[in-house]
Amino acid sequence: MSSRRRRSAGSAGHRRRGITLAETLVALAVLGILLGLALPVLGRITAAGRSAQCASNLRQMIAAAATYATQNGDRYPPAILYVVVQGGVETRAWDWIQAPGGVIRPGPLWAYVGDPDRVQQCPEFHGASTFAGDPHTGYQYNTTYLGTEGFLPSMGSDGAWIDGWANARPGLPTMQHRRTAETAVFADGGWKNGANKFMRAPSNQVENDLAMVYAGGQAFRHSGSCNVAWLDGHCACATTPREGMHATPQLLESIMGWPRNGFLSEDDAAFDPR
Repeated sequence: MSSRRRRSAGSAGHRRRGITLAETLVALAVLGILLGLALPVLGRITAAGRSAQCASNLRQMIAAAATYATQNGDRYPPAILYVVVQGGVETRAWDWIQAPGGVIRPGPLWAYVGDPDRVQQCPEFHGASTFAGDPHTGYQYNTTYLGTEGFLPSMGSDGAWIDGWANARPGLPTMQHRRTAETAVFADGGWKNGANKFMRAPSNQVENDLAMVYAGGQAFRHSGSCNVAWLDGHCACATTPREGMHATPQLLESIMGWPRNGFLSEDDAAFDPR
């Protein structure tokens, strides 16, 4: 009899107590707090990785542009040219070329860099191109000072079409590049409606069109920073968007999309290499 009582007592001593509802709720609450703390950290790590990939893209682009200049008369790639071809006008931009029928192929910069499908796409930008249906986008090129900008073809006095290099405002040649560490070549590009691949300087001395200038601002999309490739070859972040010297509420809000987008400097200090 005593042995049965001892066995019964031993069984009761090893019986496990179930988890109560209160304990379950506490565990879930703790788990929720831990997830709440971890997710922002993971988000910042992921965003930092995308920013690093963006900077790598820009370094490849600036190296490619410098190589282009050494092999093409000491001028950087044209920003955009229009050339009359069979079937219409071909648009030759620095990044993509669009034939009259709409077929798009890599532009002049990509002869000097591999994998344009990856390099030309900013990993932090998720949106459609706002220029001619470009397949990849997010970056812009210093059009005001470095990239030759073409005008639409016009008819000459002899009846021949004037197009391409002959009908364009040239960019500054390398012999005039003195402020190389302070001059932006490529950067994250953005305006209110997306990405603009033509970087414009805020003084409006070249474009004579403030709407065009403010649509050519820079995008501060990497946790409030803008990745920039500078003329001397280095890549660094700009952290303070500038309104520009001709800012008005309409230009900032309706065109630029301030403060998500802005300029690298109030005047042309970050754009003019002279």
